[in-house]
Amino acid sequence: MPGPHAAALTLLAHPAAPSAEGLQLAVVLVPDGAGWRLRYTLTGDLNALAIPAPLPPGPADGLWQHTCFEAFVGTAGSTAYREFNFSPSGQWAAYRFSDERARDPAAERNSPPPAITCERSADTLDLQVWLPPALLPEPAHDAWLKIGLNAVIEAREGQLSYWALHHPRADRPDFHHASGWTHRLLPPPFALQSPA
Repeated sequence: MPGPHAAALTLLAHPAAPSAEGLQLAVVLVPDGAGWRLRYTLTGDLNALAIPAPLPPGPADGLWQHTCFEAFVGTAGSTAYREFNFSPSGQWAAYRFSDERARDPAAERNSPPPAITCERSADTLDLQVWLPPALLPEPAHDAWLKIGLNAVIEAREGQLSYWALHHPRADRPDFHHASGWTHRLLPPPFALQSPA
């Protein structure tokens, strides 16, 4: 899947998450036309984790309460952003916000679905997503897209660990905090920028 614009990124567990021991999580983001392909690879003892079983694909709320992979996308100079949740079950959520945690449900209507595939082996969970262009923010000339890549991983005992490119708060995980969205990408034809 990696291509000329691929970005291989490592997610870090929040320090207040003891159930993350022995796990590793990486994400590859590949711009593909006007859309994106994302590949989340979780490695470790998967038998110690609670991984949602396959369900009919479709939108669902509350996916972040269990093992779930996420992406946050904002545009430089704007407080609006998108949040995406991808469950190994095949369910998904696509939210729009006008400001931090200020959801805009009307703007979410008629969103096209992402395409999710998930494969599991003894020690690897590989979840791939195609995000169509209609789900992404409208391209703005020379405005960087700010991207946060995240995950919630649930242990069998129910403990949750929280993963991100960067955790802006030491006291608790906060995926909605824009300073945690450290990856940068220009709209088509796309250019990657290393985090500062």
